Amino acid sequence: MDSSAHKFYPVHGIDSREQLETYFSSKPDMAFGDDTIQFPMECLHRVFSEGHIKGDLLIDISIGSFIHLLYTASGYFNQILVLKVSEQCIMELNKWINTRTGAFDWSHIMEYIKCLEGNSDQCQDKDMTLKTAITKIMKCDIDNENLTDPEVFPPADCVISAWLLEFISKDEDDYINNFRKFVKLLKPEGYLILIGALNTTYGMIGQDKIHVFKYDEKFARKVLTNEGFVTDHCAVHKKTAVSDLSDYEAFMFITAHRK
Repeated sequence: MDSSAHKFYPVHGIDSREQLETYFSSKPDMAFGDDTIQFPMECLHRVFSEGHIKGDLLIDISIGSFIHLLYTASGYFNQILVLKVSEQCIMELNKWINTRTGAFDWSHIMEYIKCLEGNSDQCQDKDMTLKTAITKIMKCDIDNENLTDPEVFPPADCVISAWLLEFISKDEDDYINNFRKFVKLLKPEGYLILIGALNTTYGMIGQDKIHVFKYDEKFARKVLTNEGFVTDHCAVHKKTAVSDLSDYEAFMFITAHRK
């Protein structure tokens, strides 16, 4: 693949609805369910069930407009702040949170939560619980050292970032600089949850080939260690989707805390 033909997410954005339909929907031809839905949700259910990652504020800074990773989290935090790079992603999220016509349908996630948690009565309330927990959805500027500038928020008990660092970073230095901005959002004793795509160079969204910074598990662990984090849990899920829409080799799920 000629990387010069790739679009760069912070500059060109993405079609957020196209991303949802391609990688997170319930369509019969959606090939990525095991990788993009089941794997991270199983990992999140497991780590949150352990009971030590919880608190008042969770900050989510992820690519696109998906919210399925926050359903389990909403049971462990009083407030969720959602940061997005793209205005279009915010518009897509606001359709869902305000139950507007044309909002993306996440009902297939409810069925999966039932499999994980086993309580169908509580699962029926998950949608409203999450919508209530999300206190703000706002655009962040990744060029700023303070991602929420000019607004000021208390440090978070936990930051979740899924598939964003690799889409906004051009090289190793870029990744490390962006990582440092993300962890500034955390309390000193806070937890970081990273979900990433390993050994990836591109992702297709519609007709657009989007740049992805290629890195491996060793590099991710090294960044965490060098920045003063201890890895608590790491799982790697090899690609199961039969598709050339993205060349990722595996997905990685990491939880970590500062020493």
